[in-house]
Amino acid sequence: MTPPDRFVCIHGHFYQPPRENPWLEEVEVQDSARPYHDWNARVTAECYAPNGASRLLDAEKRILEISNNYSRISFNVGPTLLAWLDGAAPETYGRIIEADRASRALRGGHGNALAQAYNHLILPLAARRDKETQVAWGIADFRRRFGRDPEGMWLPETAVDTETLEVLAARGIRFTILAPHQAARVRPPGGPQWIDVGRARIDPSRPYLCRLPSGASIALFFYDGPIARAVAFEGLLNSGEAFANRLIAGFRDDRRGAQIVHIATDGETYGHHHRFGEMALTHALRLIEERGQARLTNYGEFLALHPPDHEVQILEPTSWSCVHGVERWRSNCGCNMGRGGWNQEWRRPLRDTLDWLRDELVRVYEEQAGRDLRDPWVARDAYIDVILDRSPERLAAFFAAWGRAGAAGDPPRALRLLEMQRHALLMYTSDGWFFDELSGIETVQVIRYAARAIQLAETFGARLEDEFIRRLAAAKSNLPRWGSGAEVYRRAVRPSSVTLARVVAHYAISGLFEPDEAEARPASYTVRRLDVRREESGGHRLAAGLVAVASRVTEETRRAAFAALHLGGTDVQCGVLMDASPDWAAKAGAEIVASFLGKGPSEVVRALDESFKGSLYTLSDLFTEARRRILGRITEERLARFDGVYQNLYEESRPLIAFMRESEVPIPPAIRMAAEYTLIKELVDALGRASREPLPDRAFVIARELDSLDLTARVADHELLLRRAAETRADALRADPLGPDLDQAHRLLDLAAALGIAVNLWQVQNAYHAAAQSHRDLLRERAQGGPGPAAPAEAGRVAEFWRLGERLHFNLDSLRAPARVPG
Repeated sequence: MTPPDRFVCIHGHFYQPPRENPWLEEVEVQDSARPYHDWNARVTAECYAPNGASRLLDAEKRILEISNNYSRISFNVGPTLLAWLDGAAPETYGRIIEADRASRALRGGHGNALAQAYNHLILPLAARRDKETQVAWGIADFRRRFGRDPEGMWLPETAVDTETLEVLAARGIRFTILAPHQAARVRPPGGPQWIDVGRARIDPSRPYLCRLPSGASIALFFYDGPIARAVAFEGLLNSGEAFANRLIAGFRDDRRGAQIVHIATDGETYGHHHRFGEMALTHALRLIEERGQARLTNYGEFLALHPPDHEVQILEPTSWSCVHGVERWRSNCGCNMGRGGWNQEWRRPLRDTLDWLRDELVRVYEEQAGRDLRDPWVARDAYIDVILDRSPERLAAFFAAWGRAGAAGDPPRALRLLEMQRHALLMYTSDGWFFDELSGIETVQVIRYAARAIQLAETFGARLEDEFIRRLAAAKSNLPRWGSGAEVYRRAVRPSSVTLARVVAHYAISGLFEPDEAEARPASYTVRRLDVRREESGGHRLAAGLVAVASRVTEETRRAAFAALHLGGTDVQCGVLMDASPDWAAKAGAEIVASFLGKGPSEVVRALDESFKGSLYTLSDLFTEARRRILGRITEERLARFDGVYQNLYEESRPLIAFMRESEVPIPPAIRMAAEYTLIKELVDALGRASREPLPDRAFVIARELDSLDLTARVADHELLLRRAAETRADALRADPLGPDLDQAHRLLDLAAALGIAVNLWQVQNAYHAAAQSHRDLLRERAQGGPGPAAPAEAGRVAEFWRLGERLHFNLDSLRAPARVPG
């Protein structure tokens, strides 16, 4: 029987910094995250998704159960990460939301999810007004996603001071979680004297009441430091059993009353930092439940059952990841990632520069926003409703509530001011200071947010960029090629910036290579075709006309004329004139088209230069994703000219290759290259169609030929294609577990074996498991057969279904059993 006074709670802080290009509102490709598109996608594949469908294995490493870890641990997910998951990984997002709902049913109405201050800035270093907005936005985001008010809130880096706790308490937050070294003194119930518990000597097995100067109070939990360190840094996740044992060992017989053994770590510990850490977590949770040594709980439930009777005072300002308080986010304190020979002197001038910019942006906002908004700072707090839902209806409701009636202002003007303030908050995201180097992607990202805020301020006459760069020059890089923050700004930040003119150029150049649309939606913009003409001549392409371009964020809308010319390869030129009249656009377009059709390329280039005053865009001005896509198309077109050459060389050389192999003579590199190019191209084409067409027998012939040439290792780069096809086939089993997709799933696994490719079957297993669970009765019925000639065939199909389960490493006895309900 589970002891009634022993509780275990594991908290995961799941977070990634906002990575969106501030102008596009999209995460662009990050090559350092390969083979994934970006770091959000990579960490999702390694951690966030696996924790929503974690494997419990038997002694033979077969899957006994797939369970949702989020439903049995306390967790918070950063609001900006949740927003990304909602759009990019909806299945994982859904499991997170569902886990909180399920936990409320198990934990007396108290959900596992905690809120988080919005974009993970260090609250003790923030102005009071920014603290208020961060907490307000975090609560509003949580309420919209989880459908309830949060009981607790995670503080970024657990960074805390009294003012931060006052803000939390004033907003109705009941508790937060801190590291043990953040406690200064405690006072037991009825005790007149405070007891020093500095240097992490606080008893972590109970909650504490922190009374605040305002008269409010908040409950604080201080997690078990040694166990948390063992999980995060000492390899405790190498064994789920060892993890469970260590948690249970945290209870002490000499403590009176209810005890909670609880830890808090980065959620990424479970799968990203420690591969298969999510499985160790699943195993530990199961062992604790099965052994009955303690009851799993969350903080809200435990607080309701056992309110704090001890008081605590905090050590401030402190955090969990800097032994110097919060200096890691403003000085060269010595906390870093361990790169020898480097320093972090750049942290101070970076923060000072952003503080200067923040104050300048406050001045602009206070001077301008009153024209459009009632109570501009309260309106900023309410702006989260628009950030979460930019529909016309939500926007209208926001301005009905906060717009100044009868004012001369307009929504786009107010939105530019509010967006300026949003980016002024995003530029303080903590990751900008956490790592070792000024030119790192996290620091570049916060400077990008600053640049976007500067650009928006310029629309109100504020000229801040030059002074910003001058101040940023005081931040020195550890890498000579970067020099200072000024160079980082010029080379890594400024090229990312986008204007409406560049959006038009992107639309125009893209249209030379891809199908034209009456209304295109590149990133966070809309381009509507008003009058566009397209021509081709002599292998060259031209587009010219008039469009309307709008930001879907600020609602700024303008008209623009353009002309774009492609002379082959990467030779592209495009002119854009904003606010052009229809007459000017028609006249200039007609002249350029006439030159294109009658005078040749050089005259067209001259006409472009004259009409658009020499300010021309090139292929380099495309947004990153489109630029890479179009460069790939240009490359494919170039290589396609040689397809026949490679194929003929390979086909004609096949007898020679066979003889050379028999004679143990090395195959010449040119012939090997032709064989590799021809065979892999054909295989990739087949895999690209395998999601919707039967896999041809030819794919297996190619596999044998590649093997005979010792070229199968070169196919591993295309694992993702094979995986996606297998995932599509497995997903179709949810609707029809015995249909033709079952055969194709088997064939894809056969091909993977023939090629020697280790396919990541995680999502395939998830889909198969869902199909087996939802069609359990049907499968049992068909397996038993019945009257009629079709019965043996149906039983055979069921056998094939379960054989696929064996190939996917399932324990079939467990899979056929009724689903287990977690307790």
